[in-house]
Amino acid sequence: MAHHVPAEQPPEPEPRTLGRRRFLGFVLAAPTLAVAAQIGVAELAPGQAEASIPSLPQPEDIFDLGDLQNVAALPTSGLITVGVGTDGRASFAVPRAEVGQGMTTAVAMMIAEELDLPLDRIDVTLADARPELLMNQLTGGSNSMRSIYTPVRTAAAIARQRLLAAAAAQWGVPVSQLTTAAGTVRHSGGRQASYGSLSKAAASATTISVVATLKARSEFKVLGTPQNRLDAHASVTGTKQFTLDIDVPNALPTMVARPPTINGTPRTIANAAQVKAMPGITDVVAISHGVAVRGRTFGQCIDAIRALKVTWGPGTVDGESDATVFKKLKAAQLPMAVPGLLDQYIDAEFTFAAASNSPLETGAAIADVRPDRAEIWSCLKVPIVAQEDIAKQLGLPLDAVKVHVTQGGGSFGRHLFHDAAAEAAEASQKMGKPVKLMWSRTDDFRQGRIHPMCVTRVRATYLLGNVLSFEQRHTSVQTEFSHGLGEMLTAFASRLPIAGNLSFAESIFLLSQSSPYNFGVTTQLLNEIPLKFNTGSMRNIYSPNVVTAEELVVDQLAKKFGKDPVAFRREFLKDDRLRAVLDKAAQVGNWGRAMPAGTAQGIALHAEYRGAIAVLVEIDCRPETVDREIPDAVTGPRVTKALVVVDPGFAINPRGLEAQMIGGLNDGIAMCLTSSVHIKDGIPLEGSWDNYFYTREWNTPPETQVVVMPNTSANPSGAGELAVAPSFAAVACAYARAVGKMPTSFPVNHGTLSFEPLPLQPSTPPSPTDGLDHAF
Repeated sequence: MAHHVPAEQPPEPEPRTLGRRRFLGFVLAAPTLAVAAQIGVAELAPGQAEASIPSLPQPEDIFDLGDLQNVAALPTSGLITVGVGTDGRASFAVPRAEVGQGMTTAVAMMIAEELDLPLDRIDVTLADARPELLMNQLTGGSNSMRSIYTPVRTAAAIARQRLLAAAAAQWGVPVSQLTTAAGTVRHSGGRQASYGSLSKAAASATTISVVATLKARSEFKVLGTPQNRLDAHASVTGTKQFTLDIDVPNALPTMVARPPTINGTPRTIANAAQVKAMPGITDVVAISHGVAVRGRTFGQCIDAIRALKVTWGPGTVDGESDATVFKKLKAAQLPMAVPGLLDQYIDAEFTFAAASNSPLETGAAIADVRPDRAEIWSCLKVPIVAQEDIAKQLGLPLDAVKVHVTQGGGSFGRHLFHDAAAEAAEASQKMGKPVKLMWSRTDDFRQGRIHPMCVTRVRATYLLGNVLSFEQRHTSVQTEFSHGLGEMLTAFASRLPIAGNLSFAESIFLLSQSSPYNFGVTTQLLNEIPLKFNTGSMRNIYSPNVVTAEELVVDQLAKKFGKDPVAFRREFLKDDRLRAVLDKAAQVGNWGRAMPAGTAQGIALHAEYRGAIAVLVEIDCRPETVDREIPDAVTGPRVTKALVVVDPGFAINPRGLEAQMIGGLNDGIAMCLTSSVHIKDGIPLEGSWDNYFYTREWNTPPETQVVVMPNTSANPSGAGELAVAPSFAAVACAYARAVGKMPTSFPVNHGTLSFEPLPLQPSTPPSPTDGLDHAF
């Protein structure tokens, strides 16, 4: 059940450019109406941070990762256009990826609002790779709505103005006598014309500069109202097209036999000719990190992979295991600066196992590579980087490689990388034929991207009812940021509120992490160890681990001070928006109610992407409940009730926002209780959903409620990842209260290997579980 609190609208903030709600844009030279927006730095720059606080502002408080992405998108915002055709339909090719977050529906709502056009007459597609957009075609960091909200609305508003002007000129009447509704321009005397009939007249033979006036929030009829996703019917009826549903002539199923360790390379194939002679198989070729097999069906490809006899070269992390990685992380920890004061301090250390992004759709791509050109289809969150890399890999000019962005069946950071597209391109080039490449689920778990193992240490000192210092040292296996964010950081380094020659990862850490509490001298620092696992950003990047460690320590501080956890948080919070979501969560969730032994409530807070959120959960850790509910699965606690209270700034689509919060909640439950990969001999042991325990029905809360707070801003904050960290932390805090001991290793069931690993190669016996080293 989800509950949307009716929004009491605060006064609109004064705009900073061109007067009230007025924005600059362009009518582009085109046969029918095409409009673009140009947003200035002053409009998207972050506001000034408050200075009168006991803890100094951290970099993320002043200028966060989303602000960096907004600034990076500015130079090419005028290249994003809304069009109106002779059929009266509006079209927009959004330069972001749709991976299930409902982004295309939100964009359609923006256009519908400013253009006065019904939602079902707006076509939002995904743009191909457009190198001219530079850094304005990256989907990540919960930034899509923040960065395109004003440009898209501006373009749509200009389109409406041009249609009005075209009608006024044709009818010889002032524009002030005209209105728009449902895709028509209407005159007060009763005359009307459809948008389609005016689209050519509204176009311009040359590109001209115009100024648009955006609607006030009080005038909204679409934005801010709950809407069903435009692709919902296609999704539930199976007609929605993903990568492998696309029909490209002669692109046959292709799969890859992979090495027994991460990033191993094929040295010899002992039986390539025999395998190629198997039913349906057309090609067998070695590629960078495997052997690609092309056949008439995926089943035939699987049979061929099982029959292959390959000698493999070494990988990049051979011999590494949970235990060896943990030891290296411990050795690389940065020292604390503030010594413990007598016994007035808390020292805590937390270990987080590696985890898989595990989107429902595995890696997939179609490639048709010819001697002089190539065409690629894949779900890509940074298609410009994919296009550049693949062109270089194939030895082709950039403009000879066309990259189409397809709908994705989930991502959680996985599709920031274009591994499958690059493999498909390599296989197609070597075979000289189009391929439709699919990763198996085992490929995805073992050779795909993972959120790396990490260790967080926290020290908090206190005296006389005050927290004097809060230090957090986060040590992680290196996270790869070669997907565009690193380039963005380099290009805009001079604008960042951080000093020193920091790595990409350290910069992203500082631009995404800050403590919401007045805890005196506060520092949060990252250090990485250079192990070459295939890593990447998982949903919410560093925050789930960092925030969980912090919130567990906050509960310990409250206990030391003899205070209720909610009351303690209220006292030390910096931000009124966080205090408001905390109060609402405590009220709606009946915080502090009496509960049986072995059960408990937990609460946690988070502020990121300019949003604020509180999560309150109830957990049941009683053995008799666990044994009865989960007879054949991993034993462990069950979250029985969950409440998410979110302040998203402005909620574009409250229904879509609620879905995002529920998804983030389930991610957090999984990370806390069940979801991880076990590393042994240089590779994850998990190879199927039977092995990888993402949130199941048995530990999904039977009662879930989402409360969307009244709008506190004229603009949306980032929301796609906002709920993950506080959900993880709230479940961890509830678990600690229920069992009477603070957990320090996550997920809590990682130490128990409850499955027999699948074979690393079909021709080898299953890996033994005896002697598996556990770091924690």
